[in-house]
Amino acid sequence: MKKAGIIGGTGRMGRLFAGVFRRAGYEVMVSGRSTKITSHDIAQECDLVIISVPIRDTVRVIEGIAPLLEKGQLLCDLTSLKAGPVASMLKSKAEVIGLHPMFGPTVTSLKQQTIIACPARAAKATVQALLDVFRNEGAVCTITTPEDHDRMMAVVQGLTHFLTLCMADSVRRLGIDIDTTNAFTSPVYKIELSLVGRLLSQDPELYGSILQQNPFVPAVLAACRDSVCNLQEIIAEGDRDEFVRFFNDNTRHFGDYCTEGMATTDALIECLVNR
Repeated sequence: MKKAGIIGGTGRMGRLFAGVFRRAGYEVMVSGRSTKITSHDIAQECDLVIISVPIRDTVRVIEGIAPLLEKGQLLCDLTSLKAGPVASMLKSKAEVIGLHPMFGPTVTSLKQQTIIACPARAAKATVQALLDVFRNEGAVCTITTPEDHDRMMAVVQGLTHFLTLCMADSVRRLGIDIDTTNAFTSPVYKIELSLVGRLLSQDPELYGSILQQNPFVPAVLAACRDSVCNLQEIIAEGDRDEFVRFFNDNTRHFGDYCTEGMATTDALIECLVNR
């Protein structure tokens, strides 16, 4: 029986993936701050070693075990950034595949959840075997490079979290009472407010790392700043034609996704109304 070891496996994400690998037939070892099993034990005993620690600690933990790993082992991480961790993992002798689960540890299953894989030094058979573990649980796997991953995450995570935080901070600066807005709420506002609440109920260090450590985020935020300034100017000037142009430029860019987005949000609104 193959052994999988999860460093940081006592955390919520680590426990989730420990279950995934046990169901796949692996003997699973986990280490954490309170376990007798150490990260060195896992590095020396396991065929598959997975790092599941906060972003700020990932490179340090990798560097601590990299010299212990040998050819024939597979080293992975589960963090939201890939270029730095993958570069550190490549200093070991092991095969290396960076992983990024695009969901939180509160999901009840991997069904229809996306897992991004960045094979940096791994045989095709190794990549296939690992991704089959996730696909057998219903996950959708996307294969890319660490750099392309981080570039895309600057939009998918960086821009999204930035705008959500800005909405929260704007409401705070305006002194608006959240409970009072409920008497005036629309379904779309309720969805937006729920996203704010979801983000603010989690670890600020996680979101700080996602926004501050991804080198592609500044360019994305610069584009966002330009968009805000442009739209603010159009609104201030009351220029109807310019507003329509701004709106239609973006409608054309999003294309068929506009219809898909309407259908998705209609379904969410229906769920909110009937829950």
